[in-house]
Amino acid sequence: MEGEFTDNIHTSRGNAEHEKVDGIHHESSSGRRIETALPVWSDQLGLIGKCDIVEFLPDGTPYPVEYKHGPKRKWLNDDLQLAAQAMCLEDMLNRAVPTGAIYHASSRRRREVDITPELRRLVVETANAIRAMLTTGKLPPPANDARCRECSLKDICQPEAIASGKRQHDLIIDLYNTEP
Repeated sequence: MEGEFTDNIHTSRGNAEHEKVDGIHHESSSGRRIETALPVWSDQLGLIGKCDIVEFLPDGTPYPVEYKHGPKRKWLNDDLQLAAQAMCLEDMLNRAVPTGAIYHASSRRRREVDITPELRRLVVETANAIRAMLTTGKLPPPANDARCRECSLKDICQPEAIASGKRQHDLIIDLYNTEP
């Protein structure tokens, strides 16, 4: 929302991985047509983005593949990103996209993801929550947990400083049983 971004080792590795993806040959040995860096959107959902790879199966069904640098693991945010891409493809192409995959570059493995009704619901809820933040201009407080340790925005966000200020505020309320 504030337009801030800075690179670190993790974002640099991810960028390098995406550069490799964009150079992939556009026809696989299995007869799938492959498109890289494919722009996608959904007017219905108000979403725009870019798919790392979309494999078009022999019957024409789109199969999005999201590349992640790290080892094979399941993260909800990755699944939501893939589901949003699938939903955009459905809106654009008027074809069902029942599955996709997360490719984990470090382990060179795919994890297939079913685009379930629950994931679809979470995509819509997340998009609505982000729109609400943009409308109000109010960001949620920093998480200040294990996710922050390797985040490229840690120096900008300063979760420890904000958390200590909140802690002081809470201590004052507790000590004096009143708002400062």
